[in-house]
Amino acid sequence: MAGTASDALVIIATFAPDGPEKCSGLPVQRHDAASLAAALGSAFTLLGDWREEHLTPWGAAQKFSWCAFRREA
Repeated sequence: MAGTASDALVIIATFAPDGPEKCSGLPVQRHDAASLAAALGSAFTLLGDWREEHLTPWGAAQKFSWCAFRREA
């Protein structure tokens, strides 16, 4: 995330580990707070995380992970 300034707030939403394996027929990456923190590295501090379940128009549940990070100075 080289395009972020020091002290920037970054909010990321992704499919949760127990979310769908595919979206529109394509494979997806699934993450939780720990795996996103590991992917971002020590330059970012996790501020909080939450989950959401989205119902598609055809009634299927898709689970999402949301995370807020701050980039260290």
